[in-house]
Amino acid sequence: MKKASLVVSRNLQNNVIFDKNSKLNRDDIFDKYINLKLEFKGFGYDLSTNDLNKVSESDVVLYFDMPRELPKGNAYRSYLILVESSLIREDNYYKDSHECFNKIFTWDDSLVDNQKYFKLNFAHLFPSSINKDSSKKEKLCVLISGNKSSPKKDERELYSKRKEAIRWFEKNHPGDFDLYGVGWDRHKFSGSKIKRGLNLLPLLGAAYALIANKTYPSYKGKVENKIIIMEKYKFSICYENAKNIPGYITEKIFDSFFAGCVPVYWGANNITDYIPRKCFIDKRDFGSYEELYDHIRNMRDYEYLEYLGNIEKYLESKDSFAFTGRGFAKMLVGEIFSE
Repeated sequence: MKKASLVVSRNLQNNVIFDKNSKLNRDDIFDKYINLKLEFKGFGYDLSTNDLNKVSESDVVLYFDMPRELPKGNAYRSYLILVESSLIREDNYYKDSHECFNKIFTWDDSLVDNQKYFKLNFAHLFPSSINKDSSKKEKLCVLISGNKSSPKKDERELYSKRKEAIRWFEKNHPGDFDLYGVGWDRHKFSGSKIKRGLNLLPLLGAAYALIANKTYPSYKGKVENKIIIMEKYKFSICYENAKNIPGYITEKIFDSFFAGCVPVYWGANNITDYIPRKCFIDKRDFGSYEELYDHIRNMRDYEYLEYLGNIEKYLESKDSFAFTGRGFAKMLVGEIFSE
């Protein structure tokens, strides 16, 4: 059997990234890699991590995001999958570096030309069913996210808009909103490299938040399983890290779908090219949070159930296949071996 290598970080080596039972496989994030290994096997290739199948010994090499050390002299067997946006990984989009790869796979519709750049969506493990029992929804709205800030000034970033939503609910309707995730119990230092280094001292961040009165009263803690938490709420604030990037549709809206929780979405400007309009509430339709709140608070039960029914139909349709782990693997491997 021929060799294919998946270049990963050290904690995912020894084929940990293909292990369904790994403690690192939270929310089944390894599903697309497990499907990828199976798909390669169907073409007679053993896909393993780069510590097992050395890059120098493999016929196909896959990189997720731009590697620090670019492939040299073997572009014909090197393939790049762009995961992070330019907001996080500016180096992902250096065109000169792209010449070091045979083909590049990306969610970014503005790059796709089906010659060098090929469409590849973020992928997920779809549940067999979703919870549509609205009587079990204990609260109105939830937001699950890490406490992060944009690494640079960019009008597209939505990190600050998440915080804006949190603060609005805390001030105006605290009983209808809960916040979960990592880092909200401490201050997030930003600015110079030295200041950002203070984030390595969580106790300092927590103390500073208390002293400066920058805590989040709505914060309920970390989550082990997003679905178990989100299915207790009717709606979720579901913002991507950035807006107005065509095709940038991550796990956030699908996490909400899988929990039977209607997302209030803000992100990809062409979201309806991929997901039907009646599956989510578009934040862009509302001029203020007061308008948005009135809409979700006063939504009739039959309207809410229509949203959940539309979500269920979409997840069961062929239109959603490209966002599944199997769809991800088939598209990627099929294009690699199309030649």
